[in-house]
Amino acid sequence: MPWRLVALASAATFLMGATPVARLDVGIDKVRSAKGLLRVCLTADPANFPACVDDADAVTRSIPASDRTISFDGLPRGNYAVAVIHDENGNAKLDTFAGIPKEGFGFSRNPAIGFGPPRFAAARFTLDGDAAAQNIRLRYIL
Repeated sequence: MPWRLVALASAATFLMGATPVARLDVGIDKVRSAKGLLRVCLTADPANFPACVDDADAVTRSIPASDRTISFDGLPRGNYAVAVIHDENGNAKLDTFAGIPKEGFGFSRNPAIGFGPPRFAAARFTLDGDAAAQNIRLRYIL
């Protein structure tokens, strides 16, 4: 009987020290064509949003534009933001004309868009349960 108590106490100690992980499902709406790729960036670093360029912990994925959902498993709980571009010509960047995007873009929480991308705080959401979902509406200016 005492060995059962020791095993139970050890298991409880291990589980309390484990980092809780969660799943995020992202749905992407208003994609104007199935051409190219949807490039998705998930970050918890406000300084690297929306590009995720210098963020070693960012998760970036590319999926065919015909797919409209993507899932991220095993995420630590916390604050995140998602940016999506519709790279219609597959050149791995958001094409612009005079600084205006020629391809689609969108962000978690679908914040209002002014001049330039929104700040991290406008797109931020908290992942605090076992699973969460974000639906991102793409926007096309040109």
